Amino acid sequence: MVAHVARRVDAGHRVYVRGVDGNLGTRVLAALGELEGFDVATGENGSPATGRFDTIVELGVGDHDTLAHRRESVTEAVDELLSDADLASASHLVMVSSAMVYGAFSNNPVPITEESVLRPVQEFVFARQLASAEELVEEWRRADAGRSVTVLRPALAMAEDGTSSLVRALAAGLGHRFGEDDPVAQFVHLDDVAAAVALSVERRLDGVYNVAPDGWIPGERVRALTGDRLRLPLPERLREVVGALRWRFQRGPIPPGLDTYTREPWVVANDKLRSAGWAPTVTNEQTYVEGTEARWWTMVTPKRRQELSLGAMVAAIAMVSIVGFSLVRRWLRRRRARRSE
Repeated sequence: MVAHVARRVDAGHRVYVRGVDGNLGTRVLAALGELEGFDVATGENGSPATGRFDTIVELGVGDHDTLAHRRESVTEAVDELLSDADLASASHLVMVSSAMVYGAFSNNPVPITEESVLRPVQEFVFARQLASAEELVEEWRRADAGRSVTVLRPALAMAEDGTSSLVRALAAGLGHRFGEDDPVAQFVHLDDVAAAVALSVERRLDGVYNVAPDGWIPGERVRALTGDRLRLPLPERLREVVGALRWRFQRGPIPPGLDTYTREPWVVANDKLRSAGWAPTVTNEQTYVEGTEARWWTMVTPKRRQELSLGAMVAAIAMVSIVGFSLVRRWLRRRRARRSE
Protein backbone atom coordinates (compact mmCIF):
# COMPACT_ATOMS: atom_id res chain seq x y z
CA MET A 1 0.00 0.00 0.00
CA VAL A 2 1.33 3.46 -0.90
CA ALA A 3 1.97 5.77 2.05
CA HIS A 4 2.23 9.52 1.42
CA VAL A 5 4.99 11.16 3.40
CA ALA A 6 4.93 14.69 1.98
CA ARG A 7 2.23 16.77 0.31
CA ARG A 8 3.63 19.77 -1.51
CA VAL A 9 1.93 19.70 -4.86
CA ASP A 10 2.09 23.31 -6.05
CA ALA A 11 4.01 22.12 -9.11
CA GLY A 12 2.17 18.82 -9.27
CA HIS A 13 5.41 16.84 -9.35
CA ARG A 14 4.97 13.30 -8.01
CA VAL A 15 7.91 11.24 -6.74
CA TYR A 16 7.91 7.56 -5.82
CA VAL A 17 10.75 6.20 -3.65
CA ARG A 18 11.69 2.51 -3.80
CA GLY A 19 13.87 0.64 -1.32
CA VAL A 20 13.19 2.85 1.68
CA ASP A 21 13.60 0.03 4.21
CA GLY A 22 17.39 0.16 3.91
CA ASN A 23 19.91 2.32 5.77
CA LEU A 24 19.39 5.33 3.52
CA GLY A 25 15.59 5.36 3.33
CA THR A 26 14.53 7.52 6.28
CA ARG A 27 17.20 10.11 5.48
CA VAL A 28 16.10 10.39 1.86
CA LEU A 29 12.45 10.78 2.81
CA ALA A 30 13.35 13.52 5.27
CA ALA A 31 15.43 15.34 2.64
CA LEU A 32 12.67 15.05 0.02
CA GLY A 33 10.16 16.30 2.57
CA GLU A 34 12.01 19.63 2.60
CA LEU A 35 11.40 20.19 -1.11
CA GLU A 36 8.64 22.55 -2.17
CA GLY A 37 6.18 21.48 -4.84
CA PHE A 38 6.72 17.72 -4.64
CA ASP A 39 4.30 14.97 -3.63
CA VAL A 40 6.46 12.11 -2.32
CA ALA A 41 5.11 8.60 -1.86
CA THR A 42 6.63 5.27 -0.97
CA GLY A 43 5.74 1.67 -0.31
CA GLU A 44 7.52 -1.39 1.05
CA ASN A 45 10.68 -2.43 -0.71
CA GLY A 46 9.81 -4.01 -4.02
CA SER A 47 6.22 -2.75 -4.02
CA PRO A 48 5.15 -1.42 -7.42
CA ALA A 49 4.19 2.22 -7.76
CA THR A 50 0.42 2.80 -7.91
CA GLY A 51 -0.58 5.51 -10.33
CA ARG A 52 1.48 7.97 -12.35
CA PHE A 53 4.74 9.44 -11.06
CA ASP A 54 7.12 11.88 -12.68
CA THR A 55 10.21 10.59 -10.88
CA ILE A 56 11.17 7.19 -9.48
CA VAL A 57 13.94 7.13 -6.85
CA GLU A 58 15.68 3.78 -6.45
CA LEU A 59 17.60 3.13 -3.22
CA GLY A 60 17.44 -0.67 -3.18
CA VAL A 61 19.59 -1.55 -6.21
CA GLY A 62 22.77 -0.43 -4.44
CA ASP A 63 21.72 -1.77 -1.02
CA HIS A 64 23.75 -4.97 -0.64
CA ASP A 65 22.32 -5.91 2.78
CA THR A 66 18.66 -5.56 1.82
CA LEU A 67 19.15 -7.49 -1.40
CA ALA A 68 20.91 -10.26 0.51
CA HIS A 69 18.10 -10.35 3.07
CA ARG A 70 15.53 -10.63 0.29
CA ARG A 71 17.71 -13.17 -1.56
CA GLU A 72 17.51 -10.96 -4.62
CA SER A 73 20.19 -9.98 -7.10
CA VAL A 74 20.93 -6.50 -8.42
CA THR A 75 19.67 -7.64 -11.82
CA GLU A 76 16.27 -8.59 -10.40
CA ALA A 77 16.04 -5.28 -8.53
CA VAL A 78 16.79 -3.15 -11.61
CA ASP A 79 14.28 -5.15 -13.67
CA GLU A 80 11.63 -4.28 -11.07
CA LEU A 81 12.72 -0.64 -11.16
CA LEU A 82 12.38 -0.32 -14.94
CA SER A 83 9.05 -2.13 -14.91
CA ASP A 84 7.86 0.30 -12.23
CA ALA A 85 9.07 3.28 -14.24
CA ASP A 86 7.14 2.13 -17.31
CA LEU A 87 3.95 1.42 -15.33
CA ALA A 88 4.15 4.84 -13.66
CA SER A 89 4.97 6.58 -16.97
CA ALA A 90 7.95 8.18 -15.20
CA SER A 91 10.33 10.35 -17.22
CA HIS A 92 13.11 10.64 -14.63
CA LEU A 93 14.96 8.00 -12.62
CA VAL A 94 17.35 8.53 -9.71
CA MET A 95 19.38 5.44 -8.84
CA VAL A 96 21.92 5.10 -6.04
CA SER A 97 24.74 2.86 -7.25
CA SER A 98 28.27 2.75 -5.80
CA ALA A 99 31.76 4.01 -6.59
CA MET A 100 32.81 0.35 -6.40
CA VAL A 101 31.85 0.07 -10.09
CA TYR A 102 35.16 1.81 -10.94
CA GLY A 103 37.07 -1.11 -9.48
CA ALA A 104 40.11 -1.07 -7.20
CA PHE A 105 43.39 -1.10 -9.11
CA SER A 106 46.90 0.20 -8.54
CA ASN A 107 46.74 2.25 -11.75
CA ASN A 108 43.48 4.02 -10.89
CA PRO A 109 43.72 7.82 -11.13
CA VAL A 110 43.46 9.62 -7.79
CA PRO A 111 40.76 10.80 -7.79
CA ILE A 112 38.51 8.98 -10.27
CA THR A 113 36.14 11.15 -12.31
CA GLU A 114 32.78 10.23 -13.81
CA GLU A 115 34.38 9.94 -17.28
CA SER A 116 36.49 6.98 -16.18
CA VAL A 117 35.76 3.57 -17.67
CA LEU A 118 33.88 1.14 -15.41
CA ARG A 119 35.93 -1.93 -14.56
CA PRO A 120 34.60 -3.45 -11.34
CA VAL A 121 36.62 -6.23 -9.75
CA GLN A 122 35.31 -9.24 -11.66
CA GLU A 123 35.47 -11.58 -8.68
CA PHE A 124 33.13 -9.32 -6.69
CA VAL A 125 29.71 -10.11 -8.18
CA PHE A 126 27.83 -7.25 -6.48
CA ALA A 127 29.99 -4.52 -8.07
CA ARG A 128 29.88 -6.25 -11.44
CA GLN A 129 26.07 -6.42 -11.32
CA LEU A 130 25.85 -2.74 -10.35
CA ALA A 131 27.80 -1.82 -13.48
CA SER A 132 25.36 -3.89 -15.55
CA ALA A 133 22.40 -2.22 -13.80
CA GLU A 134 23.75 1.19 -14.79
CA GLU A 135 23.93 0.05 -18.41
CA LEU A 136 20.28 -1.12 -18.31
CA VAL A 137 19.14 2.20 -16.86
CA GLU A 138 21.07 4.07 -19.55
CA GLU A 139 19.36 1.96 -22.23
CA TRP A 140 15.99 2.92 -20.70
CA ARG A 141 16.95 6.60 -20.90
CA ARG A 142 18.04 6.41 -24.55
CA ALA A 143 14.76 4.72 -25.55
CA ASP A 144 12.86 8.01 -25.16
CA ALA A 145 14.16 11.52 -25.79
CA GLY A 146 12.03 12.88 -22.95
CA ARG A 147 13.65 10.72 -20.28
CA SER A 148 16.50 11.58 -17.90
CA VAL A 149 18.48 9.51 -15.42
CA THR A 150 20.61 10.41 -12.41
CA VAL A 151 23.09 7.75 -11.29
CA LEU A 152 24.78 8.48 -7.97
CA ARG A 153 28.02 6.68 -7.13
CA PRO A 154 28.78 7.22 -3.44
CA ALA A 155 32.03 6.27 -1.74
CA LEU A 156 31.76 4.08 1.39
CA ALA A 157 28.56 5.44 2.99
CA MET A 158 28.43 5.38 6.78
CA ALA A 159 26.57 6.76 9.79
CA GLU A 160 26.36 5.95 13.47
CA ASP A 161 23.02 4.22 13.05
CA GLY A 162 23.12 3.12 9.43
CA THR A 163 26.38 1.53 8.29
CA SER A 164 25.72 -1.61 6.25
CA SER A 165 27.50 -4.88 6.96
CA LEU A 166 29.28 -4.64 3.60
CA VAL A 167 30.70 -1.19 4.41
CA ARG A 168 31.62 -2.29 7.94
CA ALA A 169 33.54 -5.22 6.48
CA LEU A 170 35.41 -2.96 4.08
CA ALA A 171 36.14 -0.41 6.81
CA ALA A 172 37.48 -3.20 9.01
CA GLY A 173 39.91 -4.23 6.27
CA LEU A 174 41.23 -0.75 5.55
CA GLY A 175 44.34 0.44 7.39
CA HIS A 176 45.32 -3.05 8.53
CA ARG A 177 47.76 -4.28 5.91
CA PHE A 178 50.91 -5.87 7.25
CA GLY A 179 54.25 -4.67 6.00
CA GLU A 180 52.83 -2.55 3.15
CA ASP A 181 51.48 0.93 2.61
CA ASP A 182 47.70 1.22 2.82
CA PRO A 183 45.70 2.85 0.02
CA VAL A 184 43.91 6.17 0.45
CA ALA A 185 40.25 5.88 1.48
CA GLN A 186 36.98 7.83 1.39
CA PHE A 187 33.89 7.78 3.62
CA VAL A 188 30.72 9.72 2.86
CA HIS A 189 27.97 10.33 5.42
CA LEU A 190 24.52 8.95 4.66
CA ASP A 191 23.04 12.40 5.29
CA ASP A 192 25.15 13.79 2.46
CA VAL A 193 24.07 10.95 0.16
CA ALA A 194 20.43 11.73 1.00
CA ALA A 195 21.04 15.39 0.16
CA ALA A 196 22.47 14.33 -3.22
CA VAL A 197 19.31 12.30 -3.91
CA ALA A 198 17.08 15.27 -3.04
CA LEU A 199 19.12 17.59 -5.28
CA SER A 200 18.87 15.09 -8.14
CA VAL A 201 15.07 15.05 -7.81
CA GLU A 202 14.69 18.80 -7.39
CA ARG A 203 16.94 19.79 -10.30
CA ARG A 204 16.27 16.72 -12.43
CA LEU A 205 19.97 16.08 -12.88
CA ASP A 206 20.85 14.01 -15.92
CA GLY A 207 24.02 11.92 -15.87
CA VAL A 208 26.44 10.21 -13.48
CA TYR A 209 27.62 11.91 -10.29
CA ASN A 210 30.16 10.76 -7.72
CA VAL A 211 29.20 11.39 -4.09
CA ALA A 212 32.10 11.89 -1.69
CA PRO A 213 33.55 14.46 0.74
CA ASP A 214 36.37 16.74 -0.32
CA GLY A 215 39.62 14.81 -0.55
CA TRP A 216 40.43 11.50 1.11
CA ILE A 217 42.29 9.97 4.07
CA PRO A 218 45.85 8.65 3.67
CA GLY A 219 46.27 5.00 4.58
CA GLU A 220 48.41 5.73 7.62
CA ARG A 221 45.73 8.11 8.92
CA VAL A 222 43.09 5.39 8.63
CA ARG A 223 45.40 3.15 10.62
CA ALA A 224 45.77 5.84 13.28
CA LEU A 225 42.00 6.29 13.52
CA THR A 226 41.57 2.55 14.12
CA GLY A 227 44.06 2.70 17.00
CA ASP A 228 46.08 -0.11 15.38
CA ARG A 229 49.57 1.27 14.79
CA LEU A 230 51.41 -2.06 14.69
CA ARG A 231 53.10 -2.87 11.39
CA LEU A 232 54.72 -6.26 10.97
CA PRO A 233 56.83 -7.10 7.91
CA LEU A 234 55.52 -10.55 6.99
CA PRO A 235 56.15 -12.81 4.00
CA GLU A 236 53.49 -12.52 1.27
CA ARG A 237 51.97 -15.96 1.89
CA LEU A 238 51.76 -15.52 5.64
CA ARG A 239 50.26 -12.07 5.16
CA GLU A 240 47.48 -13.64 3.08
CA VAL A 241 46.83 -16.27 5.76
CA VAL A 242 46.69 -13.69 8.56
CA GLY A 243 44.44 -11.44 6.49
CA ALA A 244 42.05 -14.30 5.72
CA LEU A 245 41.89 -15.27 9.39
CA ARG A 246 41.23 -11.69 10.39
CA TRP A 247 38.33 -11.37 7.93
CA ARG A 248 36.97 -14.79 8.92
CA PHE A 249 36.79 -14.15 12.62
CA GLN A 250 35.69 -10.53 12.49
CA ARG A 251 32.97 -10.71 9.85
CA GLY A 252 32.69 -14.28 8.68
CA PRO A 253 33.39 -15.46 5.12
CA ILE A 254 33.70 -12.57 2.65
CA PRO A 255 32.58 -12.55 -0.97
CA PRO A 256 35.38 -13.27 -3.44
CA GLY A 257 37.01 -10.08 -4.67
CA LEU A 258 35.82 -7.84 -1.83
CA ASP A 259 39.21 -7.69 -0.13
CA THR A 260 40.69 -6.20 -3.31
CA TYR A 261 38.87 -2.98 -2.44
CA THR A 262 40.96 -2.74 0.74
CA ARG A 263 44.28 -3.14 -1.08
CA GLU A 264 44.06 -0.71 -4.01
CA PRO A 265 42.83 2.91 -4.35
CA TRP A 266 39.37 3.84 -5.68
CA VAL A 267 38.68 7.34 -4.33
CA VAL A 268 36.48 9.63 -6.44
CA ALA A 269 36.22 13.32 -7.36
CA ASN A 270 33.10 15.26 -6.29
CA ASP A 271 33.56 18.34 -8.53
CA LYS A 272 30.68 17.53 -10.87
CA LEU A 273 28.11 17.16 -8.08
CA ARG A 274 29.46 20.23 -6.30
CA SER A 275 29.00 22.29 -9.47
CA ALA A 276 25.35 21.21 -9.50
CA GLY A 277 24.81 22.77 -6.06
CA TRP A 278 25.63 19.96 -3.63
CA ALA A 279 28.17 20.33 -0.81
CA PRO A 280 29.35 17.76 1.76
CA THR A 281 28.62 18.58 5.40
CA VAL A 282 30.67 15.83 7.07
CA THR A 283 34.36 15.12 6.48
CA ASN A 284 35.94 11.76 5.71
CA GLU A 285 37.43 11.47 9.18
CA GLN A 286 34.24 12.51 10.98
CA THR A 287 32.23 9.98 8.99
CA TYR A 288 34.72 7.19 9.63
CA VAL A 289 34.84 7.82 13.37
CA GLU A 290 31.04 8.00 13.63
CA GLY A 291 30.46 4.93 11.47
CA THR A 292 33.04 2.71 13.18
CA GLU A 293 32.84 3.90 16.77
CA ALA A 294 31.84 0.45 18.03
CA ARG A 295 34.94 -1.72 17.86
CA TRP A 296 34.39 -5.01 16.11
CA TRP A 297 35.37 -7.10 19.14
CA THR A 298 32.52 -5.63 21.19
CA MET A 299 30.09 -7.24 18.75
CA VAL A 300 31.70 -10.68 18.64
CA THR A 301 29.73 -13.56 20.21
CA PRO A 302 31.40 -15.89 22.77
CA LYS A 303 31.62 -18.60 20.13
CA ARG A 304 33.33 -16.18 17.76
CA ARG A 305 35.78 -15.21 20.50
CA GLN A 306 36.74 -18.86 20.89
CA GLU A 307 37.20 -19.18 17.13
CA LEU A 308 39.22 -15.96 17.10
CA SER A 309 41.49 -17.24 19.86
CA LEU A 310 42.02 -20.46 17.92
CA GLY A 311 42.72 -18.49 14.75
CA ALA A 312 45.24 -16.29 16.54
CA MET A 313 46.94 -19.41 17.90
CA VAL A 314 47.13 -20.95 14.43
CA ALA A 315 48.54 -17.73 13.01
CA ALA A 316 51.13 -17.53 15.79
CA ILE A 317 52.16 -21.17 15.24
CA ALA A 318 52.43 -20.55 11.49
CA MET A 319 54.56 -17.47 12.08
CA VAL A 320 56.88 -19.29 14.48
CA SER A 321 57.14 -22.23 12.07
CA ILE A 322 58.10 -20.02 9.14
CA VAL A 323 60.63 -18.08 11.17
CA GLY A 324 62.05 -21.31 12.59
CA PHE A 325 62.25 -22.89 9.15
CA SER A 326 64.06 -19.83 7.81
CA LEU A 327 66.59 -19.93 10.65
CA VAL A 328 67.24 -23.67 10.22
CA ARG A 329 67.67 -23.28 6.45
CA ARG A 330 70.09 -20.40 6.98
CA TRP A 331 72.08 -22.48 9.50
CA LEU A 332 72.27 -25.44 7.11
CA ARG A 333 73.50 -23.20 4.30
CA ARG A 334 76.25 -21.79 6.50
CA ARG A 335 77.24 -25.28 7.61
CA ARG A 336 77.50 -26.50 3.98
CA ALA A 337 79.52 -23.41 3.10
CA ARG A 338 82.00 -24.11 5.87
CA ARG A 339 82.41 -27.76 4.80
CA SER A 340 83.11 -26.78 1.21
CA GLU A 341 85.88 -24.39 2.27
